[in-house]
Amino acid sequence: MALNLEDIARLLATRGVNQYGREAVSQLEHALQCAQWAEKSGETPATVVAALLHDLGHLLAPGGDTAEQDDLHQYMAIPFLRGLLPDAVLEPIRLHVDAKRYLCTMEPGYWETLSPASQHSLVLQGGPFTPKEAMQFAAQPFAQEAIRLRRYDDHAKVPGLVTPPLGYYMALVQRLVPVPATVAAAAELAPVAA
Repeated sequence: MALNLEDIARLLATRGVNQYGREAVSQLEHALQCAQWAEKSGETPATVVAALLHDLGHLLAPGGDTAEQDDLHQYMAIPFLRGLLPDAVLEPIRLHVDAKRYLCTMEPGYWETLSPASQHSLVLQGGPFTPKEAMQFAAQPFAQEAIRLRRYDDHAKVPGLVTPPLGYYMALVQRLVPVPATVAAAAELAPVAA
């Protein structure tokens, strides 16, 4: 079953008020901060939306987010969002956990910059990539967007940080939703007012 815009907003506004794993912020605060980082960094609207929705899978996972097992949240939301949003949003979401594994391998000292909760989840997610796995990851489309998203994710854990409200970013999500072909065709056939 696909999600619509109202479903996404409702999930973030209701289930998103819960604490984000072992972090000091809620899921919603984390999502808004991540989107804000992406926007302030000059990312495309698609990458900003990916930043907002990258952890939506935690809210869809049975039993919610748990710190004791990998819920594969990076994959969980994709079937619910496919058809609603373009690959430029979906692929960075799908790849953001692998981006953490990549950075731990390719960037000396990156592991030490992770919060204790992110270090813990990395172990559950398979640990750092081997050099070969890292190269395979980097060769994928949208890998660079996922790496940048991962960096915003790392910074988006500040208690009390002021961000734009959810509605601000949901308007951006709405702009990325394609107009159904039947609506577009009808618009083309409609007479234009002079």
